[in-house]
Amino acid sequence: MVTSPHTLASEAGAKVLREGGNAIEAAVAIGAAIAVTYPHFCGIGGDAIWMIADSDGRRSTIMGIGQAPMKVPAYSGPIPVRGPASTASSACAVDAWRVALDFSATHWGGRRNLAELMDPAIGYAENGFAYSPSQAFWTDFRKNDLPAWPGFVETFLPGGTAPRTGDTFVQKQLAESLKLIARNGARDFYEGELAARLAKGLAQAGSPLTAEDLRATRALLEEPVALDYRGLTLLAPPPPTQGISTLAILGVLNRFDLAAVEEGSPEYYHLCVEAVKQAFLDRGRIADPHFVDLPADLWLDAALLDRKAAAIDRKRAMPWPAVFKTGDTVFFGATDAQGRSVSVLQSTYFDWGSGVVVGDTGVLWQNRGAAFSTDPKSPNAIAPGKRPFYTLNPGMALKGGKPHILYGTQGADGQPQTLTVVLTRLIDYGLDPSEALARPRFLLGRTFSDSRDTLKLERSISPATVAALERMGHQTSLIPANSALAGQAGAIVIGDDGTITGAHDPRSDGIAIGI
Repeated sequence: MVTSPHTLASEAGAKVLREGGNAIEAAVAIGAAIAVTYPHFCGIGGDAIWMIADSDGRRSTIMGIGQAPMKVPAYSGPIPVRGPASTASSACAVDAWRVALDFSATHWGGRRNLAELMDPAIGYAENGFAYSPSQAFWTDFRKNDLPAWPGFVETFLPGGTAPRTGDTFVQKQLAESLKLIARNGARDFYEGELAARLAKGLAQAGSPLTAEDLRATRALLEEPVALDYRGLTLLAPPPPTQGISTLAILGVLNRFDLAAVEEGSPEYYHLCVEAVKQAFLDRGRIADPHFVDLPADLWLDAALLDRKAAAIDRKRAMPWPAVFKTGDTVFFGATDAQGRSVSVLQSTYFDWGSGVVVGDTGVLWQNRGAAFSTDPKSPNAIAPGKRPFYTLNPGMALKGGKPHILYGTQGADGQPQTLTVVLTRLIDYGLDPSEALARPRFLLGRTFSDSRDTLKLERSISPATVAALERMGHQTSLIPANSALAGQAGAIVIGDDGTITGAHDPRSDGIAIGI
């Protein structure tokens, strides 16, 4: 089975599985296709994090995270979130594909090469595809900002206007860039013909990144972080990602008997929200462990989780003035006939990333560098070659050492919050993926569309539940049901008997496809 937020991407992965390919090969095909069909959320100018596991005990994370330039600009204030100055980290998604396929060939007997797996993506870029409702939404959402972004209008607003949903959308320049990668290999993006064009375009745009920074960009294969929850082993990527925050939230909830709490009740939402708050109190210390002494298990220490659980008042909300950071990405997953499984998040950080289309390449660059701090005392202070604090945290749950649940979501700071309700609904309440993904969600703190420090609740939550949460001290505001702000999650569940169920979020344009 495969799942992704765009039907064409899911179909690209499903085709690989039908032809006997493995889960990694299917995921690479999805990753390439979604980089074309969901350009507002991800692309080859962004990053990717992969979680990989199989029944033989292999557990690996591919950290496809770009790094800060070797020559860091002298910022006079915070790093801008858009424009050339925000392109303060390199892009590692393409190199993550390389590392994934090396893993596939070494451990899973994979035979597919990158070129053939990219073929659907190249076709969609060159010949076009139907403009998605999601892309139309985020184009309209940013319509006042788009004209100021270098190269954006020419690439994404043909003729100066946005296409309508269903119109054929073509990206000829991106197609040529993809062809170079297919012909010359993934490293062409970093040290070949495409790299030269990217370096030239970045320099012309005023980016701090250079050819040297592209050459230095490499995805790393690392061990995931793990937490036991209700008899399952939850895996998450290590720092500098917020994967340990997601695990800490579940670690706090593990101290409560959710089976005695009605799903969807005021108490259910209250416990989830308060667990998020407790975990997020420590999140500001997450940084690149290659630059900061950062024991990954610090956040998951049993005594610490005990104290955080004890700090939760089951009748009263803790005040929460923390600022919420926004961002967008895509989750996709795949599991093959042998149960070998992959969970992936691929991202340009904010919707439309930096807004900068690099030269004549058609590549939209990410703004992940804006996640760095310019405060030299911050653990996340920008430094040459350093990786920024990272919101991407795809996950996987193992049962008896074997992949059981593949999961992940779009949504930056909202990712751990969405995963909290999705995982508790899947694990504690036994809902199937479709139902778990369709149930109402919350979003804590400020967002790009709402500066109030409120607990945002989807309108599908009953008025009685909202009123009860307000009596507990939660300052609430309502967002639409199935809101685009509440994340686009996906999940695949592999049953004990080998049956597979899966779904993608009703808030997305995607589907799960079983083979």
